[in-house]
Amino acid sequence: MMENRWAALALIGTAVLFSLSLWFSASVIAPDLKESWGLTSFTEAWLSASVPTGFVIGALISAYFGLADRFNIRKLFALSALLGAMFNGLLIFVDQAIIGITLRILTGIILAGVYPTSVKLISQWFPKQRGIATGILIASLTLGSSFPHFISIFVAFIDSRLVILISSILAILAAMLIYGILKDAPIPSKKTPFSLGLMKKVVMNKPVMLANYGYFGHMWELYAMWTWLPSFLAASFLTYSPSSDPWLSMLVSFTSIGIAGGVGCVVGGIVADKIGRSSLTITAMSVSGLCAIGIGLTFGSNIWITVVLALIWGGAVIADSAQFSVGVSEFAEIEYVGTALTFQMCIGFLITIISINLVPIFQSIIGWEWVFTLLSIGPMLGIIAMVKFKDYETGLYTEDKGVAK
Repeated sequence: MMENRWAALALIGTAVLFSLSLWFSASVIAPDLKESWGLTSFTEAWLSASVPTGFVIGALISAYFGLADRFNIRKLFALSALLGAMFNGLLIFVDQAIIGITLRILTGIILAGVYPTSVKLISQWFPKQRGIATGILIASLTLGSSFPHFISIFVAFIDSRLVILISSILAILAAMLIYGILKDAPIPSKKTPFSLGLMKKVVMNKPVMLANYGYFGHMWELYAMWTWLPSFLAASFLTYSPSSDPWLSMLVSFTSIGIAGGVGCVVGGIVADKIGRSSLTITAMSVSGLCAIGIGLTFGSNIWITVVLALIWGGAVIADSAQFSVGVSEFAEIEYVGTALTFQMCIGFLITIISINLVPIFQSIIGWEWVFTLLSIGPMLGIIAMVKFKDYETGLYTEDKGVAK
């Protein structure tokens, strides 16, 4: 029996990287799908928002029925990755937008059996040092989400559908790793079920809600940035130099979202343990918010200025992601921590649907130069929440009643 938790982390992280490549597999080739599926500006936005929509539905279903508590979590992950590969692979044969978007929603529903379950797997294998382990897991998620951009560099010029095919194969490999090689954790985690009846306690817990508000601001920016930064880069590079190769924007997209984002996750987790979660999140959101405002000013100008800002933004925008969930888990009672985390995740991803859809609408009105300022609103509001959360974290107030000591 494999009891090396770091080997387990490597397997889980690799499986998350492979399976999360499904998330943006269709968005990356949206220009080709726009022609073959007859996408309008409305349906193109929903192509990107369909997976988050499905994810919210899947997370609620999974939480309501307690799937992660009723079934072997490792097998649930493997089955979800297989089904995700199937729904994603069917896109190759689709020629209508409504069918394609439906399959993307189904993929999102299924991915709710991958990401949250991987977090629970980490909690089983890492009763201690969970902060760094979770940071590495989020780094895997970030790298996996950007991986279709990397794949497209090599195969898009042959046939864009190869991006779909390869991401499905990777998801199948993820299922094989989790089911065939990873063993059950030696110490199962405690059950923290979702309950609508406990929602009142979640809402009444002020530090929990402040961490949630910070997360909501973070999510307003994150997935809209991941979705539309590649389009911004392609348009900016083409404006600066009409002869620029498309692979350059794909490479920068992958490096900014995947590599810089992955490094940001790990560094963010390490720094948060030293300076505090609120300080880390405030710093990360300050940097990402400034990048959201500033990168548009580089549109069509020197490519390397844009690249540097994209790399900084890619690292900062995700560096704080895990800390909001950790903040909730630290202040929520054990009886409703599962409900609190499910609530946080579902509302957060609902917010991404709004911001993802608003970006193309505002881009057509104010252009690429200013549209990302819309995303800076999220981290600004998140900073306000986390400044207040810091009072609880530093012990200025009691954790349960919010009464000054």
